[in-house]
Amino acid sequence: MRSKKLKELLAVSINASIKGGYTIMDVYQSDFPFEIKEDNSPLTLADKKCNQVIENVLTHTNIPILSEEGSRITYEKRKKWTYFWLVDPLDGTKEFIKKNGEFTVNIALIYNGSPIMGVVYIPVKKELYFAMQGLGSYKVKINSVISNLDNLLLEADKLPIDYKRDNYVIVGSRSHMSVETKDFFKQKKKEHRDVVILEVGSSLKLCMVAEGKADAYPRYSPTMEWDTAAGHAIVKYSGFSVKKYNSSDDIVYNKKNLINPWFLVD
Repeated sequence: MRSKKLKELLAVSINASIKGGYTIMDVYQSDFPFEIKEDNSPLTLADKKCNQVIENVLTHTNIPILSEEGSRITYEKRKKWTYFWLVDPLDGTKEFIKKNGEFTVNIALIYNGSPIMGVVYIPVKKELYFAMQGLGSYKVKINSVISNLDNLLLEADKLPIDYKRDNYVIVGSRSHMSVETKDFFKQKKKEHRDVVILEVGSSLKLCMVAEGKADAYPRYSPTMEWDTAAGHAIVKYSGFSVKKYNSSDDIVYNKKNLINPWFLVD
């Protein structure tokens, strides 16, 4: 796919995430109900409404869409896809319910199993991370949908940002802490003099490594493909990696089983 076409798709996905974010905030500011899914994770009206908004926008690209809220597409059908959108309309539903602001809208474009584009939008802060093959990774404050990607690039900060840190920062999940993750923390404390461990929700953990605010994100517990794809793109095009646990191989997407292997972002 040509760079010009990819840039057009990036603008579309950015606008889809922002429109979805508007919908999320409408629910966030209300006294919303939620239900518990089969895997014991929560589902809110915001997930459903945001997913519908995003799908309404992305449908016009004529590229297939796989999302958390529409994940029942058979492998026999989706394994034939060369390109597809991978969407998590509300990543960090537990954080959303706690109202701590650490939730995101995630949209990625996958090509032959690899993310070539990613958008992570933080509705509460109105902050946007975005990345594209051949373009790099960026962060920008954004208040409304865009009409021109080039203008947005002029305002955005290219990642990573040099924060002049002399400590070693590890980000971990507030909700998923395994024995292996704790062992990783112990090992890094032996290797580095000043180790800081931060607990953060949603795909923000991947973005923090890409941005330069953190050095590593070990995820030695289950995630789904839609949880990581957009953040993976932002990590990848800022010069870092998302490798399988104890491996030099990147995690890949559109597998028969949509559960990710354990991984390390650094």
